[in-house]
Amino acid sequence: MPRMRAVDAAVLVLEREGVRCAFGVPGAAINPLYSAMRRHGGIRHILARHVEGASHMADGYTRAKPGNIGVCIGTSGPAGTDMITGLYTAQADSLPILCITGQAPRAKLHKEDFQAVDIEAIAKPVTKWAVTVREPALVPMVVQQAFHVMRSGRPGPVLIDLPVDVQMGEIEFDIDTYEPLPVYKPAATRRQVEKAMAMLNAAERPLIVAGGGIINAAASDLLVRFAELTGIPVIPTLMGWGAIPDDHPLMAGMVGLQTSHRYGNATFLRSDFVLGIGNRWANRHTGSIETYTKGRKFVHVDIEPTQIGRVFAPDFGIVSDAKAALGLFVAAAEEWARDGRLADRSAWAAECLHRKTTMLRRTHYDQVPLKPQRVYQEMVEQFGRDVCYVTTIGLSQIAGAQFLKVYKPGNWINCGQAGPLGWTLPAALGVRAADPDRRIVALSGDYDFQFLIEELAVGAQHKLPFLQIVVNNSYLGLIRQAQRGFQMDFEVSLAFVNINMAEQGEDVAGYGVDHVAVAEGLGCKALRVTSPNQFKEAFAEAERLMAEHQVPVVLEFILERVTNIAMGTEIDSVNEFEDILCLDPSLTRENGYVPERLGARALLPAK
Repeated sequence: MPRMRAVDAAVLVLEREGVRCAFGVPGAAINPLYSAMRRHGGIRHILARHVEGASHMADGYTRAKPGNIGVCIGTSGPAGTDMITGLYTAQADSLPILCITGQAPRAKLHKEDFQAVDIEAIAKPVTKWAVTVREPALVPMVVQQAFHVMRSGRPGPVLIDLPVDVQMGEIEFDIDTYEPLPVYKPAATRRQVEKAMAMLNAAERPLIVAGGGIINAAASDLLVRFAELTGIPVIPTLMGWGAIPDDHPLMAGMVGLQTSHRYGNATFLRSDFVLGIGNRWANRHTGSIETYTKGRKFVHVDIEPTQIGRVFAPDFGIVSDAKAALGLFVAAAEEWARDGRLADRSAWAAECLHRKTTMLRRTHYDQVPLKPQRVYQEMVEQFGRDVCYVTTIGLSQIAGAQFLKVYKPGNWINCGQAGPLGWTLPAALGVRAADPDRRIVALSGDYDFQFLIEELAVGAQHKLPFLQIVVNNSYLGLIRQAQRGFQMDFEVSLAFVNINMAEQGEDVAGYGVDHVAVAEGLGCKALRVTSPNQFKEAFAEAERLMAEHQVPVVLEFILERVTNIAMGTEIDSVNEFEDILCLDPSLTRENGYVPERLGARALLPAK
């Protein structure tokens, strides 16, 4: 039996489990693992500038392609605590990432040794499994178990903590006979699916709510096939956006308090039955449960048993991986279609499509400073169908969800439940590391961008080009808008007069941080847009700079300081604030139109 250090066995197992890239920051307590990675050479390492950034890079790497598992590595003490936010983000969105930390020697774990902290206990609430390995011989089997845990059932993150003496321990291990453990995923039965089909078929105005579990399971094609067979419109959640193309006639819009379409909310309020697949009824999607569930029945399909009934009790629940369930739903629908048992949904689908083409928000504004709606309109026209958007939270993300278009699964990469500021930039680097050919556009507000701005240097050093859009209103925009409820605008402004910009004659000196100068100081390229007349030229120049230099390019748009983006406290009372386009006068509350509480103008089409 071959003898080796425990860390050498760990790296061999990582390679056998499919790991090809890791993100991290070396340190004294994790240097043995780094020596093993250097010795074996099968894992690319990308050096982060902040350990939280490394965890978000691993997150983006996982989200880039179904089956990926990102790995982040740090030393003992603060490295582990810095990565807790990344673990929480992955846990919240059902993502498998592996976090490996160094630790003080076993004999000093409870002696307040330098940078010794009980990271196992700290990480347990935000992981599927967190473990400090106390025996060298356990190391390869713990790594094997970590991949089994991450992949089975509802995916999620794992933390492995390795005391430095455990890493260095000599063990016997044979990698030649190693095999990954079989993955467990629950699957629906045909009997369960037949019951759900009967309930679906009996409804008059059914909808499918498609969650991120469909994208995680690589089941988007099955979703579209099922929708087309039955003629039932689809409401994707924010995490499921792209599971059905935006321009598909059965894509009925998104629902929610913020990241939603007017037509999506109106269609949902007209429905009487909802089949949710791979979703978790997030509160920004539902609003109050009373409003969301009133007058409609629900079937909920989810891979995690404790998700069914967690937010509200459905009329019927099925525990199943989304792909396994949709495969059975498609088979049942094909059989029902052959037998002539499927209800005709053409009138209902046409009604939903009519709302989709008439209940729109205005995007074409010409003023300076720029309106954010115009920026997103230009992005849609510039980037087309194949772009992959990466974004986190704030008015930038909310407006992006309202105005951008997504046509493919995995082309909207968004951290949903946790929403940590700073996530966007390192996550985009992780996506790029996983996929060198994809067209990637990261979308940030100025504050999200500033949180982990130093990670731009990682993109410059490791040649990881992508386009970083920064919409700059020099505000914590979402919090400023939320503070309206308290009649205040308090400690949310980022504006100050930047002396350096003022001396250069910049007319945006009052917006504070010179993002262009910071980006270029970190080895990247950057451009600033202040007028609608500059859009086309700036996009073209950004593409040229990326191709020539192979580094991230920052494209900053100077927005008006205050724009209130449509949102509300209930899905039936969203405040629009801005103008509404193409409102069909025939739409009334009785047939699905929900009037807004605040007086946005309805810009009617010319007769």
